[in-house]
Amino acid sequence: MAKIGVEQSLGNVQQALRERGHDVIELKQESDAADCACCVITGLDSNMMGMQDTVTQAPVIEANGLSAEEVCNLVENRIG
Repeated sequence: MAKIGVEQSLGNVQQALRERGHDVIELKQESDAADCACCVITGLDSNMMGMQDTVTQAPVIEANGLSAEEVCNLVENRIG
């Protein structure tokens, strides 16, 4: 299945994606997102400085306020 980058603090999302057969890596630094089909972030510290440097062309899903199941569904819809 697809390689999905997930922020470290989203352990429940990481587990749910692994159970669905995805290859999950923790996003610890920007370079971790390089080969991912999709990235999941908390969104809690999103764009605090007003900067918009693009690290990946992959879709980025903000998990703030969503259940692990909802995030998994969004990921699978985005990667097709």
